[in-house]
Amino acid sequence: MAPFRSLLLNALLLVPAIEAQNFGGGSHDKDAFSHVQPLNTTILGPYGHSPPVYPSPNATGLGWEEAFAKAKEFVAQLTLEEKAGMVTGVPGPCVGNIVPIERLGFPGLCMQDGPTSIRVADYASTFPAGVSVASTWNKDLLYQRGVALGKEFKAKGAHVFLGPVAGPLGRSAYSGRNWEGFAADPYLTGVAMEETINGVQSEGVQASSKHFIGNEQETQRNPNYNDDGTIDQESVSSNIDDRTIHELYLWPFANAARAQSASFMCSYNRLNGSYACENSKVLNGLLKEELGFQGYVVSDWGGTHSGVSSIEGGLDMDMPGGLGMYGMDWDAGSYFGANVTLAVNNGTVDTARVDDMIVRIMTPYYQLGQDKDFPAVDPSSGDLNTFSPKSTWRRDWNLTSERSRDVRGDHGKLIRKIGSEAVVLLKNEGNALPLKAPKTIAVFGNDAGEDTQGYLNQNDFEYGTLSVGGGSGTGLLSYLVTPLEAVKARAAQDGALVQQWLNNTLIATSNVTDLWIPKTPDVCLVFLKTWASEGEDRQHLSLDWDGEAVVESVAKDCNNTVVITHSPGINELPFADHPNVTAILAAHYPGQESGNSIVDVLYGVVNPSAKLPYTIAFNGTDYNAPPTTAVNTTGAYDWQSWYDEKLEIDYRYFDAHDIAVRYEFGYGLSYTTFELADLQAESLTYSGAISAAPEDRPIEAGGNPALWETLYNVTAKVTNTGDADGAAVAQLYVSLPADSAPAGTPPRQLRGFDKPFLKAGESKTVSFQLARRDLSYWDIVSQKWLIPAGDFTLSAGFSSRDLKANATITPVSK
Repeated sequence: MAPFRSLLLNALLLVPAIEAQNFGGGSHDKDAFSHVQPLNTTILGPYGHSPPVYPSPNATGLGWEEAFAKAKEFVAQLTLEEKAGMVTGVPGPCVGNIVPIERLGFPGLCMQDGPTSIRVADYASTFPAGVSVASTWNKDLLYQRGVALGKEFKAKGAHVFLGPVAGPLGRSAYSGRNWEGFAADPYLTGVAMEETINGVQSEGVQASSKHFIGNEQETQRNPNYNDDGTIDQESVSSNIDDRTIHELYLWPFANAARAQSASFMCSYNRLNGSYACENSKVLNGLLKEELGFQGYVVSDWGGTHSGVSSIEGGLDMDMPGGLGMYGMDWDAGSYFGANVTLAVNNGTVDTARVDDMIVRIMTPYYQLGQDKDFPAVDPSSGDLNTFSPKSTWRRDWNLTSERSRDVRGDHGKLIRKIGSEAVVLLKNEGNALPLKAPKTIAVFGNDAGEDTQGYLNQNDFEYGTLSVGGGSGTGLLSYLVTPLEAVKARAAQDGALVQQWLNNTLIATSNVTDLWIPKTPDVCLVFLKTWASEGEDRQHLSLDWDGEAVVESVAKDCNNTVVITHSPGINELPFADHPNVTAILAAHYPGQESGNSIVDVLYGVVNPSAKLPYTIAFNGTDYNAPPTTAVNTTGAYDWQSWYDEKLEIDYRYFDAHDIAVRYEFGYGLSYTTFELADLQAESLTYSGAISAAPEDRPIEAGGNPALWETLYNVTAKVTNTGDADGAAVAQLYVSLPADSAPAGTPPRQLRGFDKPFLKAGESKTVSFQLARRDLSYWDIVSQKWLIPAGDFTLSAGFSSRDLKANATITPVSK
């Protein structure tokens, strides 16, 4: 690497002076916590750095005034030891626990995984994953899913829902946790974040938006430790320039702040050299100052690597608290805990900073009414919690409330609806679908049948349908409707014969004509799966368990082969051009109603309307931002991931370089056809010309409120030109003026979508509201969002490359 590359290209190029090098390494020299050997504090040399932003801003309670006053009153009654306990997790029945303070009537806090289900609990629903609900492009379903999750978390006694996920955003097609998030696009992910948070918090449960920020790979997300507990190599550093972090990775988190997410979870990785959970520029500067965030920052579990540095850098709560996360015994203590008391007493940390940490924690608690008749923790959580089992608990949690409460309600109906609306129809030759009462059906693939090793999926589960990925974002299935079960139930209505072969190795290595009865089936349904999980990145984009060979074997002799994939996202699909593969459906991770959801689409009960929230390239090597999976040196700080692609991820990259793809971002077929025309843009600024820079207004939740003002209302007419009723996803893309926007600006960017349901022959007007932020780029010199002068091209259609109509606007004249 060139000596100054990180400063010129990958540092956060802001007006303040570059942060001192010891901060880039974690500033452990400032740490008053001596019970754990400090990390190496040597100068980092030619690696990324972030400018310092101190002190950590105090919350003002803006928008939460009454709750803010209650929080301040609460803090005023605490002893210093109680304050230390309020900011430090302890082992207990939930994934994260803050101890009760009985004398003040405070029951403590229960924090539970995760974005797809309340993981550590029984009798709870497993919902479709983030990538699935994003594929619906349906704002109402995003909100309803959030509401249902909130209901279940509250009923189980969980104060905090550890989700939703905007990091990873999807920089890399190979990231192991992309499925927990929503889309490889900041706009779509931002809408999904806002709708989900609004839904969850409407039920009185706190959302914890994660993972903030630059958490775009799992490889080396945590340090490597020596036997004595010292660090051998630090976590990977995501080195991101100022413009890129604003326009891509911070963008959806701004929506989360605007939705008043109760908390943000800082991520494991380093960011420009500093750990994300102690990076003052990120936590104090971007989040608490620029976005006006009023809640608290909680560390990812084990993401805290210092005490004073993290507190001053903006971290408000250390989870899980004990150093068991570092390979030590839970009794080893915490970077926070008693050391907070020590740091206050010796003057290293100001009491006012600790008070603000707790005010930030308690304000959402009061704002969401969690001080009033909130359910107690279901004791089943303690029974199922393998993260901190009962042997690690250091206090009696008095779990005396009703055990194993069934909180699922009628959520199965919503899960089935989301699952079917999330199925992306990628290919449908000769109208192979919907199925027309076939009399003989052959079902192939190890993804079709019952899970043979329980309802908690793992990567080595060869047999059984895959309904959700692994890690903290998974769910403990209370039931699962398999594709084979649902196909048989539906086929019975037609008196059809169903046969199945679920051994992929047998299918891939056999002549399938020797497997079925003499008559070739009317349709061959091939169910395939791909595993992804927290803690590991995908090594390839192929289907697991010889999936491609299975398709080739079946399609060789079956001229009506329909392929269904359950996957975390992107797969190579080399069989897409096979003449006997008549249909391909990407069903993602649909949750517990998996089989019912796919059968609804196969038989036309639901007309598919889903769209890809990412791009499917021809080959895995076509993607430009793979994870950093190895380093050739052994230095402590040598894991560096350079975001040299800047704004060019997913469709932005393919469009910028005019690269052919198999299925583009926003693509998805229907059983009917649609047209879009008459694209028009109406300016809503009646007071005169639009300024290039926004008016400087007092910061509110989400940042400068001027950025969220709608400047244009854009409309178009969408018509169902086919003979079946269905929903269309109309998409709006914006192209900034090429001659005035900065170099590296993507050719077009998603800036709106609408999804009307249309009867055959019906037309409706769709609308897209363009806010100032939607038309702006982040200027690294002025440190403002600016609208470039000249003509913007607005393009609307049904995918990023299926654009039916254009219009021109000129917000700022040259």
